[in-house]
Amino acid sequence: MKIVSGLGALSRERLSKVLRVSKGIITVGLVSEVLNNSNIEAGKLLSYWARQGWLYRIKRGIYISVPIESSDGEPAIEDPWIIANTVFEPCYIGGWSAAEYWDFTEQIYQSICVITSESKRNKQATLGNVDFYIKTITSMKLSGLKGVWRGQVKVNISDPSRTLADMLDDLKLGGGIRPVYDILINYMKSTHKNLYLLIQYSEQIGNKSIFKRLGFLLEQYFPDEEKIISLCHQKISSGYTKLDPGLDSNKIVTRWKLRVPEYWKEKIKYDKQTGTS
Repeated sequence: MKIVSGLGALSRERLSKVLRVSKGIITVGLVSEVLNNSNIEAGKLLSYWARQGWLYRIKRGIYISVPIESSDGEPAIEDPWIIANTVFEPCYIGGWSAAEYWDFTEQIYQSICVITSESKRNKQATLGNVDFYIKTITSMKLSGLKGVWRGQVKVNISDPSRTLADMLDDLKLGGGIRPVYDILINYMKSTHKNLYLLIQYSEQIGNKSIFKRLGFLLEQYFPDEEKIISLCHQKISSGYTKLDPGLDSNKIVTRWKLRVPEYWKEKIKYDKQTGTS
């Protein structure tokens, strides 16, 4: 258990000034600006406050405050998006976390999905009491991002169509083909549906497997979307792709150059017979 120690009057006054303007995140630069001291002095103060149990170090130079009621110095992070926005910048909230935000899924996910262009990132990270799943991309020069306010902090999130394009590119961002399929169904039924925008984002990503998966699923469940289905088919590559790389796929769908699990073909047959989705 980490003991929270008392601070002298001057140190307490300085910390109070910093906390009043911190917006949840405390950095060396912020302390230096607020207290008008050097980065070296600011860093020493941050380390001291952390040792005393008043701050929690997220990563080098970045801290959050520890609530007074915390008994062990481990903070309960109130808004993980704000933490992600600072720790993994440049980044955006995507995948299943964005799908939850846009009401495309009722599944409960145990971690926050973050997409970043910061190199040398592990796929998993735990900060405070929150788990993060991290996807690294080559560039953040992307369209399809929307700024949303979390308290006083503006955080980037993938818009509805970008969210789905990212998932069809990397199914791990949705937890696999089955939850991604459900998310697609909800997207198609929502006011956010914009298939031409989805095609545009998919072209920017540059993975032709997106068009195979999207075209295949639309043809099975939304056959009236003939123009989009045809457009997807024009954009597929000649090689075969797994519908879900994480699953055994021993059945071939020649039209879409896809390898699919046997039970998935049975699922399509069942859904068509019962009219369910």
